[in-house]
Amino acid sequence: MKQVEFYFDLGSPYSYLGFFQIQKIAQQHQAEVIWKPMLLGGVFKATGNNSPMMVPAKAAYSMKDMARWAKYWHIPVQMNPYFPINTLQLMRLITAVQLHQPEDFVRILAGLFNAMFGEPKNLNDMNELIQVMTSLGLNVEQVQAWLNDEGVKAQLKKVTEEAIQRGVFGAPTWFVGDEMFWGVDHLHFIETALSE
Repeated sequence: MKQVEFYFDLGSPYSYLGFFQIQKIAQQHQAEVIWKPMLLGGVFKATGNNSPMMVPAKAAYSMKDMARWAKYWHIPVQMNPYFPINTLQLMRLITAVQLHQPEDFVRILAGLFNAMFGEPKNLNDMNELIQVMTSLGLNVEQVQAWLNDEGVKAQLKKVTEEAIQRGVFGAPTWFVGDEMFWGVDHLHFIETALSE
């Protein structure tokens, strides 16, 4: 079975759009998505890159561009008014779900992305995050244990370092074999790669 690896961070609105589209593409091409949750802040630090939101002109363009892609793909998107949100705990959470409840991974990832950019919540606020986790059927005490788990921390660090070593500098980034594709505007090249 063909595979497409997806490096993402929950704080990336383009990763949110890519999350939905890559699943459709994978289904159409009978390919498997290999989910790679990484810490985008760590990637930025290692590569000297920065969020487009830090450059005013780029941020303004990105807002229009996201709306354009969302309309084109019929994906509801809203910029989170509480942005930027520190995603360290969120990325540890989704890494833990991948390790310990893999059967729930895509559903919970969809729920967290929705809470970030579908129906935005203040995920910097622990009470709101607890409400989101509870609505997704997660046990808050279990999640707290996961967030402090050295194995979970090590796995997130490992995937982030792996991404950097493979040349990743932003999110979303995909790989088909050794070929890297960055950004939702390159998804058609992924379709071509999966067709070959």
